[in-house]
Amino acid sequence: MDNRMDQGGWSRRRFVGAMAGTAAVVTVPAPAAPPPDPAPVPHRRKAEPGPRPLYLGTYTSVEGGGKGVTVAQYDPVTGAVTDAQPLAEIPDPSYVTVHPDGHTLYAVDEREDGAVTAVRPADGQVLGSRSTGGSGPCHLSVHPGGRWLLSANYGSGSVAVHPVDASGALGERTALVTHSSPAPGPGQQGPHAHQFITSPDGGHVLSVDLGTDTVYTYRLDTEHGTLTEVSQAHTRPGAGPRHLTFHPNGRYAYLANEVDDTVAVCAYDPATGRLTIGEPQSSGATGDATNYPAQFVVTPGGDFAFLANRGDNSIARYAVEEDGARLRLLDTVPVDGDFPRQLALAPDGRLLFTANQRSGTVSVFHVDTGTGALSRAGEPFASPVSVCAVPL
Repeated sequence: MDNRMDQGGWSRRRFVGAMAGTAAVVTVPAPAAPPPDPAPVPHRRKAEPGPRPLYLGTYTSVEGGGKGVTVAQYDPVTGAVTDAQPLAEIPDPSYVTVHPDGHTLYAVDEREDGAVTAVRPADGQVLGSRSTGGSGPCHLSVHPGGRWLLSANYGSGSVAVHPVDASGALGERTALVTHSSPAPGPGQQGPHAHQFITSPDGGHVLSVDLGTDTVYTYRLDTEHGTLTEVSQAHTRPGAGPRHLTFHPNGRYAYLANEVDDTVAVCAYDPATGRLTIGEPQSSGATGDATNYPAQFVVTPGGDFAFLANRGDNSIARYAVEEDGARLRLLDTVPVDGDFPRQLALAPDGRLLFTANQRSGTVSVFHVDTGTGALSRAGEPFASPVSVCAVPL
């Protein structure tokens, strides 16, 4: 990848976004001592009748960008997206998520002086913003208990924790950890935390760092909101890991490596929080354009995984085999858009959404739950500089 992309810290993310079959199968071994009671596989939720909210994030500080967080409506049966309305004028809300109770939405403010903002979706009231203590926050998630917000600062390579009160508002930061070791990977000038999530068992939180080629595992003190590092998992040098997505059984996860255009199956041990990264395999990209894998999603039953490929502008479709230990590439499907930055499944797993940054659209696909086959659900929906789409 062009080394210029890392110059200027977190702005590399915008540089990447603004630029105008069957493959090898890799299996990783199961953890040496799997838990006696693995996390249960969730049941598919039946699509509720009537329109459902689709929250959209964008960049506001680029030409043609949006004006903040937008909420549209989607039909859970047909996949049609309509009636987009502004929700909150947040600066550069490039990633959004919703509290487990559905009453509060959180967005990053991906600026040099990074922040996270809480919004009440019912009426669009902004409940306040808090500093993340770093630059260019690009990802956030809510701990399953609902009391802590986790965020990743891409520019400064750090992760932060904020308390969530009963109203959904955020308190002062309780933790800030910078990824100071190991040293940055080839072509990188520093750490770049790209994601911060909770493991399915709830016992650990994991951060993916593109700059150090490392996935860090921490234990979160759920009383005080502090972090203690317990392990590190390293990719091969220069892989540039971006996003990690767990299989529903909680013992395996799938890693998208942005820089070297590969993916990997990872084994996860809930007892220790240790992640073991398997050998790299194909992202499915076959075109002439440079490709940057963005994100995996896994169907609720754990039978299929989908990968967003920016550059190739496709969704790679994988069969998940051996209880999650193996990914087998089935095919790729064009997204009918340019630069699919993010993927999301509807709660019942029957619709797949892609936020296409360069074309300013959201594409929607029907998912065949038996085969994983994708079929387009109408024309893409226009959404300026769409970089995040979250269906409820």
